Parts: sequence; C-alpha cells; structure tokens
Amino acid sequence: FTTPKKIISIPKIIRGRSPVYIALFWCESTMKISPTTSILSALLCRLNYLASANDEQSYRVFPQRTSKEAAVIEWGHSAIISALDGAVATFGPQTSQGANFEVETSPVLANPIDGVGRKRKNDDESLSDFDKEYPGKLKNADEVEGNMVIMTDAAGLSGVTMARIAKESGAAALMVVNTDQNAGDFIYSLEPENDEEAAYAEENIDIPVVMVSLQAGNVITTAMATEDMDPNDVNKGAGLPERVRLYAGGDRPFFEDAMSGKPMVYLIHNMLTSEECDELIRMADGNYDRVDDTNGVSNYLENTIASKKRGEATAIDIDRVTLWKGGIAGKLIKDIDERMSQVTGFPAEHFSDFQVNRFKSGSSHNPHFDINPANGIMASITIFLNDIPDDQGGELVFPSPGDGAGPVIIRPRKGLAVVHHNTDEKYNFDQTTLHQELPLQGDSLAVKYVAKKFVYLNPQPQTVRIMLPLIALPFGGKLPRQFITLQNTLIEKYGLEAGDIYFQKIVSMIPFGLLLLIGSLVGSAVQKGMKKDEGKKPESSDQKGTKQKKTKSKKKD
Repeated sequence: FTTPKKIISIPKIIRGRSPVYIALFWCESTMKISPTTSILSALLCRLNYLASANDEQSYRVFPQRTSKEAAVIEWGHSAIISALDGAVATFGPQTSQGANFEVETSPVLANPIDGVGRKRKNDDESLSDFDKEYPGKLKNADEVEGNMVIMTDAAGLSGVTMARIAKESGAAALMVVNTDQNAGDFIYSLEPENDEEAAYAEENIDIPVVMVSLQAGNVITTAMATEDMDPNDVNKGAGLPERVRLYAGGDRPFFEDAMSGKPMVYLIHNMLTSEECDELIRMADGNYDRVDDTNGVSNYLENTIASKKRGEATAIDIDRVTLWKGGIAGKLIKDIDERMSQVTGFPAEHFSDFQVNRFKSGSSHNPHFDINPANGIMASITIFLNDIPDDQGGELVFPSPGDGAGPVIIRPRKGLAVVHHNTDEKYNFDQTTLHQELPLQGDSLAVKYVAKKFVYLNPQPQTVRIMLPLIALPFGGKLPRQFITLQNTLIEKYGLEAGDIYFQKIVSMIPFGLLLLIGSLVGSAVQKGMKKDEGKKPESSDQKGTKQKKTKSKKKD
C-alpha cells in the first residue's frame, strides 16, 4: 500500500490473512493513521462489507466432528480386524446414553436400497409432510429383522424418515451411506429437520443411527467379495461381512476427511491421549533451540530446511527440538508409533522421530513445503499437544488446495493429528501441499505445542534408528550439534546422496570405534598392572634370614 508521501507497511498480524481479515484490521486502524489513507480505508471497509457474509463459505474450517458423535463399525477376527468410521445421529439411544452403545449383528442391504424405490409420495392432504414422506416398511423387512440395515440417502429422505423405515422394518441399527460423489470421506450427524421429526424421534427411535461415507459403504459391501463372485450377487449383499460390531467411538481414534486429493489431508481425532501429549511436552522441556532458517544452512537430519531467501525467516520465533528415540524408545513412544502405524497404514520404520515445536505469542510459520532433499518425505503428521482458543489463532492452513474450493483451516485441538501427503500416488511432489501456521495471539503466557512426525519414502537405516538415538541418550534425547555439522560438511563436499551415504558409514563405524577404544583402555590398564607386578621382585632366602636375625637382635635389646 502506498501514498504519494510514504509507504505503509503491512503489520505482521495481518500477513497471510484473508482479504476479509485484512479489511477488518484496516477498518479499525488505518483511518487513524493519516487523512491520506481515507480512500484506502473506505475501499477496504467496502470490501469487508461485501465479503463478510461469504467469509465462512470461502474457508473450510476443521475439525467439524467431535468424539461424542463418533462411531466405529468393525468386523473380522483377532488376527485381522477391519473397521470404518461413522458419525452418529443427534437422535436415538446415542444421545440418551451419552454415546455409549454397542450392537453386534449381521449387516443387510435395504430393499429398495434407498428406502423408496419406485414408490410414490403419499398425496393425502390430511397427512403432515413428515408422514407424506414415509414410504412404509422395506420389502425385505423379514430379513432386516434384528440386524443392521444399510440404506443410502439417494432418495433425499430425511434422517428421521430413514430411521423410521429401519425401525418399523425391525432393524437393530441403521447405517446410512452418504452417496454424494464429490464428498469423498465427508460424513455428518443426521438430525431432525423440524419440530415434528424431533418429537417423533424422541418418542420412537431407539436404535443407533450412523452415517458413513460412500467410500466406506463400498468397502463394507465388498468386504467378503471374491473375483469369481457375480457382480449382481455382490450388489445384493453377498460381499458383506457375516457379522459386524457397531459401537460408540468414545476416546478411540477416528477419521475426519478434509481434502481427498491435491493435497490429501485428513484428521485423526484422539491420535494421542491427553497424558501422552503432556509427556511429550515434558520430554522436550529444557531442550529447545530457536529455529534460525535465515543463514542458508539446512539441518537435513532434523528436517529444518533453510529459507529460500537468505536473511528472510520462514519460521518466526519458533523453538524446536527433535527427540531422538528411534529403536531404543521407551514404552510411551513405542505405543504411539505402533498406534500411528496401525491407524495411518504407514510402517513405523518410515517414521522420523518426534519434532516438537513451541510457539509463543507472535510465533508463526509462513507458507512452506515439507521437503527434505536428503531424505524424501512422503507424508507429514502434525499433532497438536494442547488446545488453543479459537480467538488466539495458531491455525494450520492450506491456502492453495488444488480442488479450488477455498483454503482449509484446522484449529488446534489437543491430541488431534493432521495427516497430509506431500506426494501424489506416483510419489511425485505435490505443489498444492503448501501450508502455514498462523500467528499465535494472546498475552505473553500464550503458548502452542506441536509435535510432527515425517513419513519418509524409504525405511530409515539402523544408523538413524539405533545409533543416533544412543548418541543422543546422555543428552536427554537431543543430538549433539556436531553430528548435524558433520552431515552438512559431507553433503557440501560430496553432494546430497553421496554425502549422506558417507555420513551413514561414519555413524555405523562408531560402535566399532567405541569397542576399539574400550579394548585399548582395557589393554593399557592390564599392561600397567603387569608392570607394577614386575617391579615387585620376590625376596631371596639369604635376605629373609638376615631380616629374621635383625628381628631377634631387636627383641634381646
């Protein structure tokens, strides 16, 4: 922004913000600067007026789900268990029982699958709209009796109407499949659309009602399908599991889809427990270093890459430490890694160690990519370790998604993990993964803790998983700076690939060097002992006799 006399700099608080946010800021402040800004202020205030009504629609804000509405549909045996995430309705036993419900039964496809089929809407004017919409029991009500019925929302029926169909057909539970082709894994809690539906649901619906995504619906309906099965039989339910278990999600991890492609971003609620978050914060305490990415020197080992523009910081006032635990980690880290591997599907051998970041008031991380030229990063897992009030900022933002539907904003919630893929299905770098963390606001006591794990394209060698954590062990899990400098020196001299190979070889030789050093010390100690023994010559018989005579003469005296 310029005037004929001076340049008005853009304050840090509005950098990277939406035009609406900027307009609000300027409406409140620029008119106080000088009369020369009055035209600018008027234009920006007009922008705010025109855009504020659509601001919420232009941004996709997450998380949108909570643990209270989470459900799990599970099948299989102890060796192989498959599970889907669902969103429970706001009516039914899940509300009266505090989301504490469990049903084990057989899944059955509704007939007709959308609950309506070719039935016509009842035109009886004496009926309410709710009763007019009700098409009656399912054709296969006898088969549905006592089981979980699977129905799609393709007919446009309300959630309560579909629950009424399932209930009056004798179902023990209802699974509604969201058939929106563009929704990806998006699901939501079905709720009454008016007072009449709310009253009916309160009095009559006593079965669990959950929604699953179209992809999840395809998974469960083909779970047992084989290549030699007739597709028509699969469409009639031949590929369904024999038994399923439907229960409240509670504190179990569950998914929430943010973007299904370009980039792929999804949330995992309850990834870490509150106690695990607190313990990671405790482990990192006292080990932080202020991130400096302005000097052109990257820390490839710990995924702190130098800013593209020397002297211009990307990470602003961020404290960081990598907790080197690897293959010698204790139970806490091992349990977390195992859970993350099970939930995400990424092998634990591809994980980096935890990188813990501390943000204070004013800290931010400007738009950047998670790229490591020395060790390709396939995906990033960002976990918030504490809650941040909505009015204190600190959100994780994907400003330029490839779907053109507007930026995605993810608010910090304790234990919530955000997974984004840095590559496409062919492992090519995805330019739409650009992301940032907005400034943390509030007083001097405001603080945000974020833990990150990077998923590498290749499994990590034993030098990284065993040797470096052993070296870091005496220092509280913090790797001495000399090793980072060593790798950088080798990379600078021999290039990224060769330099890293030489670094791995040097680190792998450390155990042999230690053994040689210990052997040398032991050998030196033995030799010294032998020399001392040689210095003590045994006494001759004449010497012993002389000593005895001297002793006797002393006694006589």
